[in-house]
Amino acid sequence: MKKSLPFLPHHRYALKLALVFLFIWVILAINPSHRQDWALENLLVLVLGIVLVLTAKSLPLSRLSYTFIFVFLTLHEIGAHYTYAEVPYDRWFQSLTGSSFNSLVGWQRNNFDRVIHFSYGLLLAYPIREVFLRIASVSGFWGYFLPLDLTMSTSMLFELFEWLAAEFFGGDLGVAYLGTQGDIWDAHKDMALAGLGAVIAMTVTALINIRLQRDFAREWAESLKVKLRRPLGEDEIKRMIKGRDRDKSSN
Repeated sequence: MKKSLPFLPHHRYALKLALVFLFIWVILAINPSHRQDWALENLLVLVLGIVLVLTAKSLPLSRLSYTFIFVFLTLHEIGAHYTYAEVPYDRWFQSLTGSSFNSLVGWQRNNFDRVIHFSYGLLLAYPIREVFLRIASVSGFWGYFLPLDLTMSTSMLFELFEWLAAEFFGGDLGVAYLGTQGDIWDAHKDMALAGLGAVIAMTVTALINIRLQRDFAREWAESLKVKLRRPLGEDEIKRMIKGRDRDKSSN
């Protein structure tokens, strides 16, 4: 009999990751480059943390999903500490190798923010897929499309949130939080990178499932079949009105 892999129980694994992240968070909360920007960047982290804690018993995620969330939040906290436009990754790389990373890859700006937007799609599309599968019971095509769709739509909402925050606060705080670095297409590129990351994540997931899931093709085909042939919209409203009237007359 083959032995199963020695995984930690889900709650213990999640707790250990949470403690490591809390340690990282405390370290990076000390003397950030821009305290107000750091506070703004951590608002959504606080919301996500509360959601994960409240759902830990009713919806414990896989170790893989918790790991992806942990990595993304850690990268985000680095950006929050320095502000995204000023993370000194190029200086770190130069101190290790003696050469500029930006020069090696041909970057003309600090692209840490672009890396994080790409990581948003790459790392969070899978946890989103897990939630869709376990709560909404989606399957087949929709199990890959809906995580991609939600990742891209929330990326768009975040760009709108950044714009509103920059308009509301203005000044240095608004500039630091928006972090466009003079690129008028910054928001478009950020959303595109988040979408690309999610496409890669869902493609890799699909390829693994094609290899391991015996009924992959049947489930995919079944998910695209029409389940309800009658039209909805005004026709459904008419049916509901008739049903309500029948209920009233029978009472």
